[in-house]
Amino acid sequence: MVKDPDTGPARGPAQKISRFIDATITVTGKWVSWLNVILILVILLQVVLRYGFGQGQVFLEEAQWYLYAIVVMFGISYGVTTNAHIRMDLVYARLSPRTQEWIEVLGQLFFVLPFALIFFIKGLDFVESSWRVNEGSPSPGGLPWRWAIKAALPASMLLYTFASFSRIIRGILTLLKKA
Repeated sequence: MVKDPDTGPARGPAQKISRFIDATITVTGKWVSWLNVILILVILLQVVLRYGFGQGQVFLEEAQWYLYAIVVMFGISYGVTTNAHIRMDLVYARLSPRTQEWIEVLGQLFFVLPFALIFFIKGLDFVESSWRVNEGSPSPGGLPWRWAIKAALPASMLLYTFASFSRIIRGILTLLKKA
């Protein structure tokens, strides 16, 4: 996790909010990461059934997709919170720490935050329409309740919005400290 700037009188509440958001996302990310174990077991079971017994199961294949989607979608906010997300390190590493911080804050504010909010809002419509018709798998033997996996989109984008907001707070506090 990225280190917080020193606490000052005006920084206390903002820093507490950022720390709470980061802690919540970190715990969520660690719990969601355990889905990788289940994903591996589902993949192994599907391989054994398909190649060992000639009996592949549609619901296991769909479960793989769903589990992978959940891990990736919720991993995005975890990556931002722990500063493990991808960036142009070849260019970024050559910049001064202050310039790096400005890029982080402005990038989060003008690119990540709007993206996450739009996907959150549109994702709610996506889930609602799926819920309304009780959408399930079009494949025989597939998983029911497709709205449940579609709910990962707005849920993860809400978490991503909070991660971005927290990163903006941390960046501003760092820039104020260095000013």
